[in-house]
Amino acid sequence: MKVAVYRKEHFNAAHRLHNPEWTAEKNQEVFGKCNNVYYHGHNYNLIVKVVGEIDPHTGYVIDIKVLSDLIKSQVTDVFDHKNLNLDVEDFKNLNPTAENIAVVIYNRLRPFIDANKDLKIKLYETERNFVEYPA
Repeated sequence: MKVAVYRKEHFNAAHRLHNPEWTAEKNQEVFGKCNNVYYHGHNYNLIVKVVGEIDPHTGYVIDIKVLSDLIKSQVTDVFDHKNLNLDVEDFKNLNPTAENIAVVIYNRLRPFIDANKDLKIKLYETERNFVEYPA
């Protein structure tokens, strides 16, 4: 019997959506106000979902405290109150769109979650805009 366990976290971060291979006009056309040269910020809400079998010894799919600590060390400590473009190595050469942020979070957490468990990331950039990975 598989069960889904969820942990919700929050972080604030600034970013700029920009493709250095494009002209300023093309960046403005595609990214609009998200291309602000002075960056802009979001209050991100993150939901991490882990799905797996219940361990008969612990009764857990995953210890929620362990999951919380993992998210803190791999995500919130790294992203919170940071400029993603300038302060986070993962985005030095990667446009920090919500989609890319979700994939980066997944890739940061996946090595620490048992391979026999499924992992899904849901990231809210605004109350109405969110992404999920894997889809």
